[in-house]
Amino acid sequence: MNQFTRRSIRCANGPLGAKKIHLGEDLKSILSEAPGKCVPYAVIEGAVRSVKETLNSQFVENCKGVIQRLTLQEHKMVWNRTTHLWNDCSKIIHQRTNTVPFDLAPHEDGVGVAVRVLKPLDAVDLGLETVYEKFHPSVQSFTDVIGHYISGERPKGIQETEEMLKVGATLTGVGELVLDNSTVRLQPPKQGMQYYLSSQDFDSLLQRQESSVRLWRVLALVFGFATCATLFFILRRQYLQRQERLRLQQMQEEFREHEAQLLSQARPEDRESLKSACVVCLSNFKSCVFLECGHVCSCSECYRALPEPKRCPICRREVTRVVPLYNS
Repeated sequence: MNQFTRRSIRCANGPLGAKKIHLGEDLKSILSEAPGKCVPYAVIEGAVRSVKETLNSQFVENCKGVIQRLTLQEHKMVWNRTTHLWNDCSKIIHQRTNTVPFDLAPHEDGVGVAVRVLKPLDAVDLGLETVYEKFHPSVQSFTDVIGHYISGERPKGIQETEEMLKVGATLTGVGELVLDNSTVRLQPPKQGMQYYLSSQDFDSLLQRQESSVRLWRVLALVFGFATCATLFFILRRQYLQRQERLRLQQMQEEFREHEAQLLSQARPEDRESLKSACVVCLSNFKSCVFLECGHVCSCSECYRALPEPKRCPICRREVTRVVPLYNS
């Protein structure tokens, strides 16, 4: 399992290793008794409450929040030269996010301690609600349409969206809980753990993370199996190549030993003819030059008898063509 996969599984675990703490009156006493007055990874649930001022929606009356995100997204059709089809494409051309300080406090019928939320924009899952959305289609003239077909891009329009974290909304925070003097703060955790501010409750967030963990573990097993299979294939190929080299070396040694034995047993006047004999049949003279290796080791009859694809009996390289050898 590689480092990326291990990091992904650790990040996907998220709230699975977090300690759930209620916003009760004993919250400060719990933190004061904790090492460093800190719980490194905790889960709290509470209602969003502004500290001082609030943000007003630009499009919806009496809609107040603590985080506001305005987005302009361009939609267009792009011609794919490979598939010869028009594909939908979108990109964000402008986005602005406004924030004001806010707390997570017990609900109206509860009593407890408010927790100040720090760096909310660093959260992975920021529970924003879409309060306004409108699509503005592009107005095109006939000349524009022709130009768009030539350029391969046809604008469809601009989508305007406003998202807000409303005052009073229920939020689940997962991060580091710290007691600083008399203020309890929720901030991004250390050691690479994920920071969450989700509109889902803790159980729903936990189920989602468990599904994500299972997916990453399945992917880790698949990647591990693929890596092992690839390694086995490479090692097996190297083993077969090594066995082939050993077999060729053994064959060459047998040729040399057999030739040396014949030369040692032959009469002096027959030795020159044996050196020129075919290494396959040892009766006919060598009459073929094998290319591209250049070996002269066979007669024409033995060359024609070689199985397809024809290979040199000495080096086992494939014979691309044969040049006849004429002795003068």
